Parts: sequence; structure tokens; C-alpha cells
Amino acid sequence: MESTRRFGKYRVEREVLDEQRLEEVTQRKTHSDTHPSLTERLKDSLRCTVPKLKRSVMSSLPVLYWLPKYSVWDYGMPDLISGISVGIMHLPQGMAYALLASLPPVFGLYSSLYPALIYFFFGTSRHISIGTFTVLSIMVGSVTERLAPDVAFLKNNGTNFTAEVDITARDSYRVQVAAATTVLGGLIQVVLGLVKFGFVGTYLSEPLVRAYTTAAAGHAVVAQLKNILGISPTRFSGPLSLVYTLKDVCSLLPQTHLPTLVVSAVSMVFLIAAKELNSFLSSKLPVPIPVELITIVAATLISNYAYLNSNYTVSVVGEIPSGLSPPSVPDVSIFGEVIGDAFALAIVGYAISISLGKTFALKHGYKVDSNQELVALGLSNAVGGFFQCYSVCCSMSRSLIQETTGGKTQMAGVASAVIVLVTILKLGALFQELPKAVLAVIVFVNLKGMFKQYSDIVTLWRRSKFDLVVWLVTWVSTLLLNLDLGLAASISFALLTVIFRTQLPTYSVLGNVPGTELYVDIETHREVREIPGVTIFRSSATVYYANAELYLEALKEKSGLDISKMIIYKRRQEAKQKRRERRAERRAKRQAKREVKSQRAAKQLIDGNDKEDQGWTERENGTVFVIPTSPRATDGHCRWEYLKGGDPDCTSLGWMSELQDGDTTTLGSSSEDTLSRDLERVSLGSLGKWTWDIHSIILDLSTANFIDTVAIKTMKNIFQDFSEIDVDIYMAGCQASVVEQLELGDFFSESITKRRLFASVHDAVLYCLNHRGAASFPRYEPSEWVFFVSTHFLRVSSATFLKWETIVD
Repeated sequence: MESTRRFGKYRVEREVLDEQRLEEVTQRKTHSDTHPSLTERLKDSLRCTVPKLKRSVMSSLPVLYWLPKYSVWDYGMPDLISGISVGIMHLPQGMAYALLASLPPVFGLYSSLYPALIYFFFGTSRHISIGTFTVLSIMVGSVTERLAPDVAFLKNNGTNFTAEVDITARDSYRVQVAAATTVLGGLIQVVLGLVKFGFVGTYLSEPLVRAYTTAAAGHAVVAQLKNILGISPTRFSGPLSLVYTLKDVCSLLPQTHLPTLVVSAVSMVFLIAAKELNSFLSSKLPVPIPVELITIVAATLISNYAYLNSNYTVSVVGEIPSGLSPPSVPDVSIFGEVIGDAFALAIVGYAISISLGKTFALKHGYKVDSNQELVALGLSNAVGGFFQCYSVCCSMSRSLIQETTGGKTQMAGVASAVIVLVTILKLGALFQELPKAVLAVIVFVNLKGMFKQYSDIVTLWRRSKFDLVVWLVTWVSTLLLNLDLGLAASISFALLTVIFRTQLPTYSVLGNVPGTELYVDIETHREVREIPGVTIFRSSATVYYANAELYLEALKEKSGLDISKMIIYKRRQEAKQKRRERRAERRAKRQAKREVKSQRAAKQLIDGNDKEDQGWTERENGTVFVIPTSPRATDGHCRWEYLKGGDPDCTSLGWMSELQDGDTTTLGSSSEDTLSRDLERVSLGSLGKWTWDIHSIILDLSTANFIDTVAIKTMKNIFQDFSEIDVDIYMAGCQASVVEQLELGDFFSESITKRRLFASVHDAVLYCLNHRGAASFPRYEPSEWVFFVSTHFLRVSSATFLKWETIVD
């Protein structure tokens, strides 16, 4: 339809597009056109063509895509330098983080070798460094110590009859537990990647991940206190294990081993000073100084020549086997006990890897496939588990080194793996005298970046209180409930905050920006004007079962129409009118009899009755109505005196003036005419209780991306309820998917057609102004005054000899 409307100082001339007209103009495709059937999709997925096969192979093995294009001249030297730098970092970090996992240090080196080689073939990120990571090491350590505690491997000492831990048997079983957990976690990642479940990482928001890693750093510090102080606290597992462990450490402080503490203090001072110097000279150095490698080499030499282990009983790494261990099948019987931990490891490892991978991809202009990354990380863990590796992901510190030293492709990961391989084969035995305290200090110092994340509290306080609450809840739950339960509680709470925010969105009434087709909130913008007679209502969130009732309540509040009370009042009045009509029929019959009696009485009076001054009385249902001798009171209103009952000696006098009541009939009118006229015009306005100046309400659904059956039912009720008070409801800005869901939910009917849906709010406004105008408001005056006496309607017939005159101000 063509619309010509003056909108402020602008004249609008264009066609108003409702949903039905829009479908005709744009020729919208049907649901079957846009959504192929299950059979068609199955046939398409099973159809094999050469291009499709090539794409499938390339996506599954990304190395086949980029390796043939690899330029040795352009990328060879940068990848080599980057790989050597990262490989040097792998050595100390691999051995140190193995202590966090409660495993012998050599298994940290294994975890830095095999997964990196697997990722080379299947990974899509060019800059992340796969290997050991602090958080995952702590999580694996909680599993190994829970299933293989020290108390389960005690053996009697034949000399003094004291029990001591069988370290060999304990470590062997812990390696089996770690390998089984890693394989199961890797299989979970592979399955999730194959079913395109890569989006699962998006449920771990940045505040959640940062708070989780910050709390994990606290676990790491407490776990390394025994190596730094040289004490042997009891290791607890489960909720509040951190508190119990820390309490036990504090109780053992008087037993601190001073030589170990001195080694820890010297190593920490040297490492911190070297790292600060490294940061200061980073802009002037082509590659960073390998301070961690220098630290462990120096500590090994000092320990070896000073005989720290034999002379001062400083705990050292011990025997490191040379060569690679053969692959072995993990103990499947352990899977049932570690499935929850394996799932947590799979999700956390993937979330950290994909977030860092996407950061580098965005910086360097390439794409990272989230599903393929999940498969690549899963294969790295699953295959690595057969070689006694434990769960791995990318490390932030090593990835930054790989990127800043010029790494270009995954070839840098191969170069770093070669460095680790050489160390395992030839150099491993040289680190047997390395003090464990030095490795613990390396872990402690490397946590500095995570400790800096406490500044997020101040930042989030200024930016988002919701994110701050998520951060704090994640931090507290991870510290108190341990890493696995803490992660589950954190994700659950984060999802609850999303639900809570959709349940309590911002509701607003929109006004027009003069001279435009834009509509904004009238409460937050001064230079906007409301459309006369039209209320435009918008919610900042989609409408669904959790907030549908709140949406309706907000609509009542913003429009100023308490529709529920208005409809209840109207229905009560209609019920009263029906009762009134039934009583009127009965009274009509009695009225005819009274008129006959009145005629007879008048005839008797004509024949000589001398009681002219006495009022006419009539008894009905035990009530006598008496017309007073003075027809008007001093206030100008007529009054009736009535006698309750028929005995003049025991009467009670009362006065009645005008009354306003909904259950009465106008005095002086015939019952039939009055009732029929009242029934014809029963409305809220005629009942005299409400007045309003709205004839149309437009629901802006542009923010809705879906609508469920509960919301559809709520929308139907809104249309039906507001129509009862002569207010039209329209919907605007619905997305195509929402319109399809409305169709599938049987929303449209003869009374609610697609003519009620408009492409935009402005189209709906133009239609309302053309259809109802700007001044067609339902304004009503209160109904006339009525009189009511003793549950009976008082009527005076024109056939009587009395003349009654009523004055109503």
C-alpha cells in the first residue's frame, strides 16, 4: 500500500511493507528450499567427487596444503632460529612441569617431543608451541596423587622396622594413570572435533579462563612449596584440598630444610634478575637469553661438584634413562575412574590452545579451523599417551617466544622437537644431579604472568560487574573445589549469568529521531519524540520461556495499561449486566401487575379518596418505599425515605441520595431500554474506571534470534487481550528464522495475520498512523449516576398520579 504521511517536517511517500507484502515483493523461499530434507542431506554427504575428496583430505591433513608451498629460503632460517629458542625452553619447563604432574622429569621431556610432532601434521596454527603447560600439569598431578597416593605404596624397612614409600612402584603406577587419562582426554577431543563441536571452547569466556589460570597458579605454588622448603607435607585431594595442604605446610615450617631453602633462594634471585634483564634488553637482542637453561646448567654443575645430594641431602632429579621408551597400551581399567578429569583436561587444554591460536591468526592474517584444532590436539594427546606422555596444550610463554623470534610455520615445532630428542638421547644423564628445588623455582617464577592477572579485578570493576562476579566465583571455586570441580562450577555459574541477563533485559519505549526512520529509547535520548497514539516497545534480549512472563509484565508497565485488571473488571461488569437483564425480565412481569393495581387505585381516588397528602406506598419483598412530603432536600437533591419492613411502630428511618454503582440502572428510564443500551456499549471506558490515549502498540522483535512455543503463546495472549480494550498489536523487525518459527508454531490465524508483521518499525508506525490516525484515541467519560435502594431497582411509572423530578448535578 502506498503511504503518504507528514512526519515532522518531512513528507514520507513510500510503500508500507508488512510481512505478507514483503514475501510477495521479495519472493521469499519456502522452508523446503532453504532446509533440505534429511534424506537429501544424507545423500549429499555420501556423494563422493574428486574435488570433495581433495577438500576433505586437505582439511584433515593441513600439512598437505602448506608443506608443498613451503619456501626454505623465506621460512627456513626464521623457523630454525625460532625452533631452537623454543626447544631450549622445552628442556627446563618439561622437567619442571613434570614435578607438578607428580611424575619423573623425563616424562615431561617425552610430553614435549611426541605431541609436537603429531601437531605438525594435523594442526592449523603456525605459531603455538605444543607441550607441557602449568595448568594441565597441575590437573594431571591431582589425578595421579588421588589414584596413586604415597600411603598406597608403603613398604617396611628391614633395618629399623619403619615404613617408607616404594618410589619406583609409585612412579610407575602414576605414569600409567597419567597416560590413561591423557589417552582418554585425547579421544574425547577427537570425537568432539569430528562432530564439529569446536564451538565448545566459546563457553569458556576470557574472564573465566584468566580467573581459572590464576587460581591454578595458586595450586602450583602450594604444590611446589615442598620442593622449595625441603619438607614432606601430606598431599590431599578433593574439595578444600588446597586449604588442608597449606595448613599442613604451615605446620611443617619449623622443619624446613635449610640447604634446600638456600638453593631455592639463590636460584630465585638469579632467575628473577636474569628475566628482568632479558625483558630490558629484549628490543636489542635478536633472540631472548635462555635464562632458564642457563639456570639448570649452572645448578647441575654446582650440585655435581659440591655434592649437594650426598653432603647436604638436597633432593635431586635422580636417574634419567637415556633413549626412548617403547609405546605401550594404557590401562583401560583406569578409564572409569578418570573420565571426569579427562573431560576437564580436554576442554581446558582446547580452550587455551584455540584462544591463543586465534590471537596469532588474527595478527598474522590466516585462519585457524577450530574443529580441526580440536582433532589435532586430541591426536597429539591420544598418540602421546601411548608413549607415556601426559596431557599437553600450547604454552603461552613458549608460543610468544616462537612468534617473536620470527617463527613462520609449524616447522618451528619440528625444530624444537629435535632439540628435545637430542637431549633425551644424549644429554639426559647430565641432569641427574639437578636439584628439584631449582625446577620448583622455575615453575614459581614462570607463574609471574598469571599472578599479574589479579589486576583484572580492578579492570572488570570499571568495565563489567557481571564479568567481575564470574571472575571471582571462578577463582574462589577453583581454589576451594579443586581444578576439576572448580571448572564445572565456573562454567555452570557463567551460563547462569547469561540466563539471568536474558531474564532481566532492558525494556524500553522507543521514539522517533526527527527527520529519520530511526527509533531510539526515549528515556536515554532527549531529542526524540513519541508517536501520538502509538507505543513502540522493545526488549534488549530475545523472548523465550524464561522471560516471557516478564516481557508481558514489562509491556503492561511501559504502556501504562494494566491489561489483566482491566479485563477482569470488564468481565465482571458484563456478568453484572447479564444478571441485571434477567432481573429486568422478572420485574417487567411484576411491573405489568403493578400498573393494573395502580389504575385501580387511581380509579378509587377519583371516586372520592381524601388522602391526597399521603405518599403512595408499595410493599415489595418486605420493603416499603415512601415518597416524602418534601420532594427536595436543602442540597438540591431529591431524597427517599424508606421504612424497613411493614410495621410503622418498629421502623428505622434512612436517607438515600445519589449513588454511583456499576450494578444499577438509571433512574427514570424503562428497564428494557436502559439494559439494552448498556449492554450494547459495555466497555472499559463506559464503565468509567480507566481512560487511555493509546490505539496501537508495536513490538520491536529485531533483537530476537529465535522464539519458542511459550513465547509464541505469550504473543498470542498479548494480541487477544489488548484487542479487548480496542488496542491493536503489531510486530516489527522479525528475522526470517523467527517468522518461520511463528509459522511452525501456528501463531497466525484469521484474527492474527501476517498483515500484523512489518519489515521495520517505521513501516509499522506508518501503517498505524494511516489506519487509526494520530487522534483516534478511545477517550471515555464516566457513566451517568444511578440510584440503588435495598438491593431493588426503584422505578416510578408514568401511569401513577405522582410527579417525580430528579436533579443530578
